[in-house]
Order: sequence, then C-alpha cells, then structure tokens
Amino acid sequence: MDTLTRDALTVLQPGFTGTTAPAWLLRRLGEGLASVGLFGRNIASPEQLAALTAQLRAERGDVLVAIDEEGGDVTRLEVRTGSSFPGNLALGTVDDTGLTRAVARELGRRLAACGVNLNWAPSADVNSDPDNPVIGVRSFGADPHLVARHTAAYVEGLQAAGVAACTKHFPGHGDTAVDSHHDLPRIDADMETLLARELVPFRAAVAAGTKAVMSAHILLPALDAALPATLSPAALHGLLRAPVAGGGLGFDGLIVTDGMEMQAISGTYGIERGSVMAIAAGADAICVGGGLADEDTVLRLRDALAAAVRSGDLPEERLADAAARVRALAGWTSGAGAAREGVAPAPEVGLQAARRALRVTASAGYEQVSGPVHVAAFTPLANIAVGDETPWGVGAELARLRPGTETGTYGSDAAGAGAEAVLRAAGERRIVAVVRDVHRHEWMAEALGALLAARPDTVVVEMGLNQAPPVGSLYIATHGAARVCGRAAAEVISPRSRPFP
Repeated sequence: MDTLTRDALTVLQPGFTGTTAPAWLLRRLGEGLASVGLFGRNIASPEQLAALTAQLRAERGDVLVAIDEEGGDVTRLEVRTGSSFPGNLALGTVDDTGLTRAVARELGRRLAACGVNLNWAPSADVNSDPDNPVIGVRSFGADPHLVARHTAAYVEGLQAAGVAACTKHFPGHGDTAVDSHHDLPRIDADMETLLARELVPFRAAVAAGTKAVMSAHILLPALDAALPATLSPAALHGLLRAPVAGGGLGFDGLIVTDGMEMQAISGTYGIERGSVMAIAAGADAICVGGGLADEDTVLRLRDALAAAVRSGDLPEERLADAAARVRALAGWTSGAGAAREGVAPAPEVGLQAARRALRVTASAGYEQVSGPVHVAAFTPLANIAVGDETPWGVGAELARLRPGTETGTYGSDAAGAGAEAVLRAAGERRIVAVVRDVHRHEWMAEALGALLAARPDTVVVEMGLNQAPPVGSLYIATHGAARVCGRAAAEVISPRSRPFP
C-alpha cells in the first residue's frame, strides 16, 4: 500500500461493534490503521476487554486503543453497573489535587491493565453556564483556576499509569446551552474572556504534559467567525499550536477531533469534507465511531483524505505530519509499561472521594430514616455522552442497607400527578426523592415541590449540578451520579454508626 493511503488510514480513530475485533478491523490495522476507539458496546468485563486489546495488538503491537472513560457519569468500563469513581465535579468540590491525582492514577491503572492506552479525558471545560445540557458535572467547576489545577492533576495521575490523557473539549465547551451532539453551539465571549476563562485549564494541561488535546465542535466568533474550532486553522494551528511567546498554548502533542459524526459537523459539512477540513486546520486524528462504526466509514474517510491530497485541497506534508504525530504517541504508549508496573492498586480511592464530595444539609427536625423506604427517582432524558444504559441513583444501595426498599422511576410526565403517584407507591414508608439537575427541569421542580408539601420528611438527593437551594428534611448533594456517589449518599441516609460524614 502506498504511503499516502497508509497515512490516511493512520490518522483515523474508528469504532466498531461487538466485543471481539471484526475481521475488517484487523485487516485495516495491518494496512496502516493505528488507532481504535472503544465504547460501552465493546465492553462486557475487564477480562473480555483485555482479550480484545490483546487481539488488536497481535495484529499491530503499538496500536492506540482509545476510550471515553471520564469516570463519574460518563463511563465505558462500567457502563452497565455505574462507575467506581466520582466525576470531575465531585473532585472539584473536594478541591484536593492529591485526591484527583490518585483517582486518575487508579483509573489509569485499571485501563492499562485492560490494554487501553489513550483516554479521551479529562474534561477541562469551565462550567460557566449552569444550564449547559452536556457538560455539567463533567466539569470540575465554574472557577477557571480550580478547573486548571485539577485538570493538571488528572493529566499527571493518568499518565503516571502509562495512559495518555486527551484533554477536552478545546477551546472550552462550558459556556454553551446547546449540545454539539445535536447542533452547532456558539460562544460569543470576547477574546479577553476566553483567555481569562476557557483557556486557563488548557494552558495548565499543556504545562502538565498532556499527550493529546481534543477539539470541540463549537463556534467562537472571537477566534473564527465562520468555522467551528475543530475545522478552524485559527483555533488549532493559530492558538493551540502557536508558541506561548506569540500568545498561543505551544502544544506539540496530538490533536484529536471530537466525534465527527456529531451533528455539529456531519449535519453541516458531512464527515468526509469535515475530516479533510479538520486535518487541514491542524488536527492529527479523526475520531469517528460513536455512531458510525463500520468498515465503509473507514474507507470513505481514508479515500476522502487521499483524494484531497491528490487534488491539492490538503497538503501532503500536513497529512504526513498528522500521521507522524499519531505514530509518535503510539511510541510513547508502547514505552510506558514501566509506569504501569509501578502503580500500586488503590481500589477504595473512588469511594473515599465520593464520600468526601457529599454536602449534607439537615433540617432542625430531621428524624433518622428507619425501615425500608420508597425511592422516587425523577429521571430526565440522558444526554448522548452519558447514555441511558448506565444505572444511577441510590435505590440499589439503599435496598442493600434497608431490605424492602423499592424504587419508582418518574419521567417528564411526572409534574403535578407525579407527586400523587409517588405518595401512592410509598404508602407509609419514608420517601427518598432523587433528582438530577432539578434547576434545569421545570417538571422535576414542580413534582418535587408537590411531594415536599405533602411529605415534608422526604429526603432529597441531588445527583446533578446542585444549583437549586437545599430542600427536604435531609438534603444531600453528591455532585455526580456515579455508583459510588449513590453508595456514599445511601450511607448517610442509613448510617451504621454516625448520621453525617
């Protein structure tokens, strides 16, 4: 196969379906494909995942095996059980960079043990818009400097385990009210604001040595009035790559795009044209496969990139440089085995972090829960990044501590009548109401208000962004919906020794 075609394959990071590698993927690895992206659909157990990555490495020893494993709400390793690690907001709430580093190191150790060597994390977005539908608890917080120090700690911890960090979503997805999975978000902040807010954590990540940065499909007119960051030479080449002395970030590692099948790109430019534009703008690797996961997609993108070089739309040296950066990162991960061997397991660090992240408010007349309870889970539609197959809440943990506990799920049709349904289901049992971003969902706030009016002794657990004031006889903010966050909250609701952490 000619060098041009190999380079075009090398810059792709495709996904696939199934828990074993399909024949077409193995064949393309032999032809030059250098990266593979894994999602929840590819993972059944740590043992199966290790066998899958071994299968990939039998075909190409230095393959980059990437995953979208943030911990917290966005988990692929534990997509069917919920994560053993709290997410970024919980870590930012504790604000102990040593803890964040330890959590990331243990997460990296588990990834490395399964053969994964590139993590599309951490999120360095500053969550300056509390109504953001896609970032929220995935951000360390709303303070740029807090986000910066925890982003750096996360990068250091992950890479200490031999797993390359891919800091995202450059130049910052926090100030958006639109999800780029569905449409093209726009941030109208001026350059001064971007420098003082969005870019602070990315500078910290670069200084901490992040091996990769993921671009965002967002339009920032202060940077580029026409093109989203993923396709913008001004954003990627002119800001991310430019020397620090010239006002840039001086980043020399791998630039990865966010998923090119997301509507912000595919719905406007198409994935073939969008991929060519991204490489031309300065991206080095094309992430595609969250929704498009077949050989036809890989071949179409390979051929589109090769054709763009032949037509002069994409300089051959730019494609060659991108492929060289992919191979350089693959080389780093191949030599990072010594780091993996030196990382001692810390199986309880995630639960310890989740416990420390709780913020508990008790009313003066609060009475301790006794006996089984009825858990009312007010459940909004999950965004695409989180997905709807990962369980969340406190029901399973409370059932373990309080046998006889039952959980009812109430959706957006629960306003008004929802409270009545909860009361009927609960009977004489105490009620534990579990909400997620109640400040963003009018129906949820209405149902919760009606429930509290009828049963003031209700315990309220907020597992999203705790923007609304504390309510209920006992209010627990977990700062995320990971499994360990639910366990930590359940321990407070039904303590074995002391009532509050």
